[in-house]
Amino acid sequence: MAARCNFWLPKKKRFCANVPLGDSQFCGNHTQRSDGQWIPCPIHPSHSVLEENLQSHLKRCPFFKQAQSLSLQPFYQEGINAGKEEEEEEGVQNFSSEMKRNAVRAMTHFEFSQLINKIKSVHASICNDIRDSFKIPQACDIWTNRQVDRGLPFQQKHVMQQASILGNLEEFGVLKSCEDNVVSGSVKSDTSVDDDDVPAVVEFGAGRGYLTQVLADCYRIKKILLVERKSYKLKADRSLRQKENVTLERLRIDIEDLKLNAVESLQGVPYLATGKHLCGPATDMTLRCCISKQCNQHNDASSESTCHLIGLAIATCCHHLCQWKHYINKRYMLDLGIGKDDFNAITWFTSWAVDADHGSDLCGTGWSSDLQIRENEHVESDLNTYDEVKDMVKNMKAVDRAIIGFMCKDIIDFGRFRWLKEHEFESQLVKYVPSNISPENRLLVARQKC
Repeated sequence: MAARCNFWLPKKKRFCANVPLGDSQFCGNHTQRSDGQWIPCPIHPSHSVLEENLQSHLKRCPFFKQAQSLSLQPFYQEGINAGKEEEEEEGVQNFSSEMKRNAVRAMTHFEFSQLINKIKSVHASICNDIRDSFKIPQACDIWTNRQVDRGLPFQQKHVMQQASILGNLEEFGVLKSCEDNVVSGSVKSDTSVDDDDVPAVVEFGAGRGYLTQVLADCYRIKKILLVERKSYKLKADRSLRQKENVTLERLRIDIEDLKLNAVESLQGVPYLATGKHLCGPATDMTLRCCISKQCNQHNDASSESTCHLIGLAIATCCHHLCQWKHYINKRYMLDLGIGKDDFNAITWFTSWAVDADHGSDLCGTGWSSDLQIRENEHVESDLNTYDEVKDMVKNMKAVDRAIIGFMCKDIIDFGRFRWLKEHEFESQLVKYVPSNISPENRLLVARQKC
């Protein structure tokens, strides 16, 4: 009988059945890791490698050929949409959630209370007009009534979100319904219009692409570009390719590195940009990618945009992943008195928004005054310890934490909304679905000014 791995599997109450490696008693899955220094692979950080084996690993890394091929594409330019660190002497650094949490816990009691009050004050002054806008357009009836191909995956909460994104685009005048079922802008509604003049749809962070699937099923779209850095199974691509007169292209690239003006299929084509739950800095990178003035900051001053953004709809999420370096409107934050350190704390607070029960919408009116009372009691204390802020957070009610979390999300999104206005876009920031469908329910909608 062939030798077997000597690793005991307690749940299965037997030894591993795999063949051991060489002169080892264990298989590749259960061989003990070396005590050497393990570092993330510089080609793709999804795996790590021993530092001493780095050079040999780079030659055989399965992601090497993919990265090499991508770097040769005309639409690839490393870091073009990343933004830049204002304080160059500190270097470029992304702050992990653990680093942000530790920075918050290192605050004094007074500093923490002051920051909470600043958040409440800023939110009250700028975020009063984020209205509810749950719109299910008639054009999406085939999806909401489940009249589509039964082979396509269907989850009610996702369909409601996708339909409301399109409904808000329709209400905002970017999409047209009924007999005018085309994207509005410089394109005529005449069905005899040349194919080259029909606008495209670019979905950022597309995942499997089912937001575009709903859009293509319910509106007349001819060109589709899906942008996603990961590989997915069960994608909508096969269904989309079966549609008549629809051309589909999927780019496997990080939004951070995408030079959209260099994508050949978009040359001279007006396009609509969409994104459902663009995580953290991906929203900021998408805005830079789409707005030609920002795209051109890395190129010659004389360069002209060859593709034309006519509208966008971005559902934001995962604000705890946002980074100061990538954020699109640092100047506005600084004007509000929110610097890099405060911003990092605010992004960490956003995770509180999912702490509470979302059976009903939360609003700032239910905020407890308990924190304000405790602040007054401790304002003179200089004996704060690392655990004091930790205990304050732990003792806050979940609903109070959630309210602060939503305030922080709104402040971050409002800066993005203001940035769009500054770049001559008509824009709105709305709650596109109730919180019981998704607590990540903020939607940025914009279009070019007429």
